[in-house]
Amino acid sequence: HGDSSESVLFSGFGPFRQYLFNPSWPAVQGLKMSGLGEDVDIHIKELPVSYRKAQELVVLLWKTFSPQLAIHVRIAPGSSAIILEQSGKNEGYKSRDVCGTCPADGRCVVGGPGRIDSVMDMKSLARRLRGRGLDVIYSRDPGRYLCDFVYYTSLYQGKGRAALVHVPASGRLASTQTLVPILRDIAHALLQQLQGAAGSEERLKTDAVETSGASVVKL
Repeated sequence: HGDSSESVLFSGFGPFRQYLFNPSWPAVQGLKMSGLGEDVDIHIKELPVSYRKAQELVVLLWKTFSPQLAIHVRIAPGSSAIILEQSGKNEGYKSRDVCGTCPADGRCVVGGPGRIDSVMDMKSLARRLRGRGLDVIYSRDPGRYLCDFVYYTSLYQGKGRAALVHVPASGRLASTQTLVPILRDIAHALLQQLQGAAGSEERLKTDAVETSGASVVKL
């Protein structure tokens, strides 16, 4: 970007299996409508429940928009809580998608590491949201299906600058009006984490320059 605005990519999933209505996509659409403030551009995409098509789209979205952060919203059938995922896994994808296919060798990225952790501290974010009375769980195993596959692809493309948020398939926490403000809080918190990390890097560089400058003076 030529200006100071930041950009966040959000994705939701389309219908799959018995879930003809997938709450993740309306929540992402609602967030786009309400926005994250004037300085943050939001790009959204509904991903098909197809390994190949979803992966192609995620790669294209990172190349097209170069967002500061990608947040992927998925449903976790059977869960009544919001689940924040820390890691994406590269192998073990044996469950078939809506096209009846699964990846060759059950792998996401040939030659990629077995696991990629998000640079985001999802554990502290889970604590923060629980402190506000929300039912939130921290997890390191997204479950080896499309959500995990997309998350790993995004972490690989974005050098760890991605997050996966699992939301309930039904109940209060599945409603768009409940999810939109929660997703907004998550996005703001993660952008703050990124800014804090960037600020720390700048301070380290400044310290290094000052230290090297001081040593020159001593000589």
